[in-house]
Order: sequence, then C-alpha cells, then structure tokens
Amino acid sequence: MILPKPKLPTMNLRGRRFLYQFSAGLALLLVLIGHVGGLYRAAGLDRLEAVIYDYKLQANQPRTVDDRVVIVDIDDKSLREIGRWPWPRETMARLTTNLFQQYGVAAVGYDITFSESDQSSGLPVLERLAAGDLKGEADFAAILNRLRPRLDYDARLADALATGPAVLGYYFSLAGSADSAGQLPPAAIDCAEVHKYGISPLIATGYNANLPILQNKAADAAFFNMQADFDGVARRMPMLIEYQGRCYGSLALLATRHAMASGALKIRPPHGYTPAALALDDLIVPLDRQAMALVPYRAPGAFRYISAADVFKSTAPAADLEGRAVLIGSTAPGIMDLRVTPTSRQFPGVEIHANLIAGILDGAIPWEPVGARMIELITVLVLGLTLAVLLPFVAPLRATLITVTALALLVATDLYAWSHWHMNLPIAASLAAVLGLFVLNMSYGFFVEARSKAQITRLFGQYVPPELVDEMAKDPARYSLRGESRVMTVLFSDIVSFTTISEGLEASQLAEMLNLFLSHMTRLIQHNRGTIDKYIGDAIMAFWGAPMSDERHARDAVLTGMAMQAALAELNPALAARGWPAIRIGVGINTGRMSVGNMGSRFRMAYTVMADAVNLASRLEALTRQYGVGVLVGESTREACPDIAFMQVDKVRVKGKTQPVTIYEPLGVASEVAPDRLAAAQQFEAALADCQARRWDAAQAKLLELNGKNPGKLYELYLERVAHLRTEPLPADWDGVFTYTTK
Repeated sequence: MILPKPKLPTMNLRGRRFLYQFSAGLALLLVLIGHVGGLYRAAGLDRLEAVIYDYKLQANQPRTVDDRVVIVDIDDKSLREIGRWPWPRETMARLTTNLFQQYGVAAVGYDITFSESDQSSGLPVLERLAAGDLKGEADFAAILNRLRPRLDYDARLADALATGPAVLGYYFSLAGSADSAGQLPPAAIDCAEVHKYGISPLIATGYNANLPILQNKAADAAFFNMQADFDGVARRMPMLIEYQGRCYGSLALLATRHAMASGALKIRPPHGYTPAALALDDLIVPLDRQAMALVPYRAPGAFRYISAADVFKSTAPAADLEGRAVLIGSTAPGIMDLRVTPTSRQFPGVEIHANLIAGILDGAIPWEPVGARMIELITVLVLGLTLAVLLPFVAPLRATLITVTALALLVATDLYAWSHWHMNLPIAASLAAVLGLFVLNMSYGFFVEARSKAQITRLFGQYVPPELVDEMAKDPARYSLRGESRVMTVLFSDIVSFTTISEGLEASQLAEMLNLFLSHMTRLIQHNRGTIDKYIGDAIMAFWGAPMSDERHARDAVLTGMAMQAALAELNPALAARGWPAIRIGVGINTGRMSVGNMGSRFRMAYTVMADAVNLASRLEALTRQYGVGVLVGESTREACPDIAFMQVDKVRVKGKTQPVTIYEPLGVASEVAPDRLAAAQQFEAALADCQARRWDAAQAKLLELNGKNPGKLYELYLERVAHLRTEPLPADWDGVFTYTTK
C-alpha cells in the first residue's frame, strides 16, 4: 500500500521562529535572574535602578519649608565679619552659649570636629615661658594663674557645651589608616542586638574625635561619615558604624534623639515585610543590612539657613531658632562639604543630615521590604516567562499593548508602594525583562537580516553626501548607528536677526528664502565631508568625524565655516534681486570627545552627537554677535589646525561652565592670509594681553589705532570694556576672564 506523501505542517517555520525567539528571551531572563539572585552585578541594571529611585524621590519631594531643623551656616558673611576659619574656641563658645541660653534651641549638632587644642589665645606660649625662662618668677606665675581661665579657650567651649544638649561631630576611618585621635563618646547601642537581626554595620579602622575636655562636657557625640553609592551619589547614609565591637550613632540620629529628649536607642526586630529598625521612642528609622538608611531628600530651599555671624552677634530672629534642632555647618567656598545627591550635583553635606532628621521626625525614611530580591526574582520569572511564550505569536500592535500594560502595572505598583508606605521596590530587572523581551521579539527580523549596502544607504543617506554613502557601502560592516565615543568637531550656524527678517516676509517667501539658504550651505558642508545633523529653524548643526573617520575633521570644519561666510557674498545679491533682505550668519565650532549615534525615543530617532563640547560650540555661535565676528572656535579646534592662522578674541566663561575657555577667530590658511591682516591680529592680541594685565592705557591706545584703521564692533566692544574696567575696583585675584550669564 502506498501512502500519500504527507504535507509539511504549516507551523514548522513558525515553530522554528518561536524556538529562536523563545531561546533568546530565555537567555535574557537567565542573565537578569543571575543579577537579581546575586551571582554577579550588572552595572547597567544597577544604574537603571538608581535612576528609577532618583526619579521617585524627585517626583515625591515635599515642597514646603521644614522649620523644625535650622542650619547655622558658617558662610561668607560669617568669615568676613568674624574672621577666617578655623575660629578660636572662644568664638565657638559664644556661638554655642547664644544658641542655648539666648535662643533656647532644642539641640545643637556640630558638623565639625574639635580634635586639636586651641592655640589662638597664646596660653600655650605663656605656659612654656612659665616652665622655662620665667620659671620661678612669682609675679608672672600669679598673673598667669589669673589669666588662665580667660585664655583657656578649650575650657570655655567645654563650659558652653554643658549649657545644653550639644552633639559634637567626629568621623571614622573606614579603610586603611588605623590612626585615632581624640575621645570617642559612649556607644549608642549594643552591637550584639544589631547583629542578632542580620545587620552588619560598616567596620571602622580608626577615628578622629574631639578633645576629651570637650567630649566630657558635651551631651553626646556622633559621626558624620557619608557613604556614596556605586555611582558617587549619596542616596543612603550609615546610621551605625562599628568600631572594636561597639556601635556608634550618626549625627542625624543622635541630634534627633537629643532634640526630642528621647530615651535610649533601641533596635526594633523585623516584622513581616518590614525590616529591622532603630527606635527613638515612637520614632522609627528603617535599616538595611549595613545599618544604613535612605535619605528622604526634600525640595531645594526646604531648610532655613541662618548666618553664624547673626547668631554670634545676637541679631538672628529668636522665633526662627527657639525650640529647633540646629546643625552647625558651612557653605563657604573652601571649607564647605559638597556631595552629589539625587536632587543636585552640588549639595551641602550638612543639609543631608538635616534631611535625615526631618525624615526621622516625619516617619518618612524610605525602606526596602524584607525579601525584596526574592519578590523581584519571582516577578521576573512569572512575567518574563509569560511574555517569552506569548509575544512571538501575537501581532506587533497587540504585543505593544501587552508590553505597555505590563510596564504600567509594574510602575503603578511601585509608585503606590512608595507614596503610601515609603516602600522602595526594586523593579529594574523586571522592567528590563519586559522591555528586553519586547525588543527581542519585535526586532528579530531586523537583527537577522541587517548588514547590507541598501541598509547603509537607508541609514546614512539623509546625513552624509552621496559620494560618502557609496564609499561606506563598500564595507557596510564598519558602520552602524550604535552609540560610540569619538573625538570630533561640531559646527553650529544661525542667521543673525532672523526674527526681524521673518516679520518682513510672507510665509511663502520666508520658506523659499530659507530653502535657498539652507541648500546653499548644505552643499558647502557636504562638499567638505561634513555630516548634517539637523536644521533647527534657520540654524544648521553639522559635524565632522562620523560616521566616517576624518583625521582632519577640525580643519575641514573651520574651512567650511569660513566658506559659509564667504558664500554670503554671492548669495546676498541673489536675495536682493528678489527684494529680500541680506543675510548674516554666526558660526561656532568646537572639537572634543563626543557621543555619536542614533539617539531619541522609540517614536523618533536621529543620528546625532551629544557632549559638553557640543554645547560649547552652540555657545560660541551665539557669542559671534557679541564680538561682531563671523566665526568663533574653541581652543581644542585651534590646536588641531596648525596650518590655519587664528586671532585670539577673548577668554570667557560661557553659561553653564565654570572653567574659562579661550576663543579664536580663524583668519584662513596661514600661508594665504594677507600680512596686514596678520599684523592687525597680532596688535589686537597684544591689546588683549594689556587688558588682562590691567595695562589700560596701553590697551586703549592699540584699540584706538586698530579702530581708526578699520572700524569694527570687536574694537568698540573692547574700548567700552577698558573704559568700564579701569573704573571698577577689581579683586586682587581677577583673572581677566569675562563671564557670560546668558546663552
């Protein structure tokens, strides 16, 4: 009997595709499970977790001023009126006495350590004389005995500390040095109680504490160590640190205890999903496994700062201090302690303690539930396997809907737990599972069938000239839209007074003029191997050095910028013939390391560059109007163009930058620049040097001569600047740098 040949099931192809996609999804899940299970740490997931946490914190920050905690600030005003830091202990004694006796504060925490004896009164010198050259002089000894109580500034500060609940500050060495100085306070809590609940505080190797005379009179002392996360951001702070088997408390913790007159510090055992916590009577501080607590940062301006000078002179409003918990710290440049936090790149360290105190008082310290990693592991497994099986069989639109629903469910659960219970759920791996599976399934065909000449043409044809696309198509494997870091050059150009021009033209005329202008300039850029990034209205952004390498990217960009200026000479007559106004443009160019690649959102992507160097080029373009020059370049661009002549225009701080940059105007290829132009440039640079050296008369004479020969905005600008600066009382450390406060 001959059986008919069976038909191959139509599911074979789909089955193979499902197998490939499911295998890829399963591999992704295994990677995520290894991270969640603690087999290894995936840096990208840690960063994502940190970003999610920071966003939740910022989105839920209290926006009100918390007047329960006040920071007495050793600020610039205090240093001017009282004297440079460190102050004599007599000054600190008066400051402390005023806080307790005149203002009636609840407690004072010192973000300062007094580990060395005060030498400012001269008492140590007199003591040495009494024991040496003047030994046996009865009159001298008698006078010294009368003066000693007045000159012993350490004793005076000790007496001041005894007038109220003063919590001195000190710090531990957490690695390396075992050197110790000063006297530690009594331990805050029995370490055995802490260890019993699986908590292992950081172990200190040494410390720098306060003088015994001060420690013995103060109510307490606390460490002010801060511990940043893996990315340098201070999200959590140690509440306890262990040293030689004893556990000591943090400044925020013990300042709160004394301000509230709480009883002894106790440990509260974990209960259900609630972790172990420190208890100050009814105030609870949840801890992680290292005895750290997450800092509940409030919005900027949440705490009142009062100048230490006002407290010292008794001119601070009493209503702002009475009954408050006070922290003494500094925001003065040179002595302030700056930290990176989720809310700011420059955050005063003393205010971190203030946020912790406010969080303890509010019962708003964020916490992770017991077994948080197990919860996330189960979520990744259940949600991940469900999507890995489901997504290969559904249409893209339905797959998108399922993915969005899963993401919304995860995010909503996390935000609800945060806003209602201050609970921080780790969801980075779960989000990565959902998004990763979606991307794997939706892009399966793309990743399998990519790498072709047609793809290169499609990807880069809109950015680079056709001849470069043809060259790239010869070896398409070398080029992609993936992000990478390169040293490149970027150019920005913009039409001067474009708003005024646009107001005088019909919409159709304006569009036609812009098309003509942009087409003309684009041809120049592409002719010089530049890549068009984007058009921003009338502005053009272009870069050199990607996607194709260009060893002379800086030179090509500079010559292009000059060619764009020169091209206006033939473009403007054509505009005038149509009754349109002439065009002037400013061009800014800068060279530096940039991130280049396809960037944007799932809805729209663009091959572009991003970096500080890109921002500086944009700032330089805007500055061309200030100086009346056509093209401005940065220092790195000038250094990369040894055969091009430049004239230094200024040394400035642009908005958003603290480091000064020297800016230049390109004059052309050095061998082709006219001698008189080079001579004028040299004379201007000499005038600029005179100005920076405060030789006002010499600078003015050179500028007047230059302006007389060839009047220009640049010379007039500096003549006005010289006239202004010579009448200004400049500081001794004036560096001649001009700071711009606008873009």
